[in-house]
Amino acid sequence: MTAAHVVVASDEARHSPDADDLWNESYYADFVQADGTWGGWLRLGLYPNRQVAWWTAWIVGRERRGVCSVDYTVPVPAGTGLVAEEAGTRIELDLRRPLAEFRISADAPAEVFAHPEDAYTGTGATAARLAVDLTWTTDGTPYHYDLTSRYEIPCLVSGTVTIDGEALAVDGQGQRDHSWGVRDWWAFGWCWSSARLDDGTRVHLADIRMPGFPIAFGYVQGPPGGTGGTGGTGGTGGTVHPITELGVSEVVGAHGFPTSARIDIGTAGTGGTALGIDVTPLAYGPVLLRNDDGRTSHFPRAMVRYRADDGRAGLGWIEWNQPDPG
Repeated sequence: MTAAHVVVASDEARHSPDADDLWNESYYADFVQADGTWGGWLRLGLYPNRQVAWWTAWIVGRERRGVCSVDYTVPVPAGTGLVAEEAGTRIELDLRRPLAEFRISADAPAEVFAHPEDAYTGTGATAARLAVDLTWTTDGTPYHYDLTSRYEIPCLVSGTVTIDGEALAVDGQGQRDHSWGVRDWWAFGWCWSSARLDDGTRVHLADIRMPGFPIAFGYVQGPPGGTGGTGGTGGTGGTVHPITELGVSEVVGAHGFPTSARIDIGTAGTGGTALGIDVTPLAYGPVLLRNDDGRTSHFPRAMVRYRADDGRAGLGWIEWNQPDPG
């Protein structure tokens, strides 16, 4: 991995915003239980120039109703802190050990949806309470994008999720990222995905669908201490091969939810690899994003199962940003 992709410990802290109204600093994390039965995603996005923070969280499962906690009016944490709170809501991000251990502790109102698409309209929900105490421990090599201020870290995840007093133990894997800069959800679409295959190989990608200027980011990373089919050298993670070619396609079903997807990857460097992966959604956790100017974007996210052409399988998360026309 070239120096351009190296993440340093100081990257973990908050950054000074520029003057753009849509300047945003985002801390995102997801997890999938080891047996693939359930998982979740959580994000705190700071808009300091708008003086609000966005809190979004979903807990989903293959045989359970989804639990959604969304608040787009949480106060921005003061100073350089990472605690956002208001009456009835508290979200704390704890950079316990930069680049090694990251914790989210949150307690907030939530809604339970029998059908995930109802989250777009807010109908059919019942009130609930969601609390999480989860730790993401680095399980690979952090990776900084080369064209934007953002990095990704593969992790193992442990802790508890509590829904209306029922505590559920988490023991699984996931991904976390941190980005800062202008974030206009309504300008163009994308597909983002992260996977952990059953041999420990990590696959991350971002297919940016900017009209006339498509961009692709990502990597294939061997398992810690192993090769993962990519010539790994051990240490914090196997060899990291940046993606040089990427094709992502999906079949879109009802409510704009993709029902399947196909990923084809080419990577750089000696020992680089070509990798084809089929994607099957297991459970959805979508949100509707509204800008102050009236623009909207549908944002379906899904906990998914991956199956590579070489027979390896895995679990993870995938998302599509779908800005509405006009």
